[in-house]
Amino acid sequence: MAHAEQTNMENNAAIRVEHDRKRRQFSIRLNGSHDRAVLLYEYVGKRTIDLQHTEVPDAYRGRGIAKHLAKAAMDFVVEEDLKAHLTCWYIQKFVKENPHPQYLEHIHQ
Repeated sequence: MAHAEQTNMENNAAIRVEHDRKRRQFSIRLNGSHDRAVLLYEYVGKRTIDLQHTEVPDAYRGRGIAKHLAKAAMDFVVEEDLKAHLTCWYIQKFVKENPHPQYLEHIHQ
């Protein structure tokens, strides 16, 4: 499953992660507004990406939104058979809490 879709209890809207390969970011539009949560990455080699930064607007923190971005990013790494540097502290935390073998084997040590 390429897109993480789960129901947000607060407004029953599905959380849809969009992947913009050109801008190298995963994003979630929040409440149909201009607010977006984003996860930024860069290619640092032909088959290696650096998951650099995750940002969720203050008003939306603590709702598990970053987890959807992290999962989408790690699923992308696995599906594309890439290696990932985990610069972003949140991605490091996500992988530590979700130590799936398919994630761990794609992390660049």
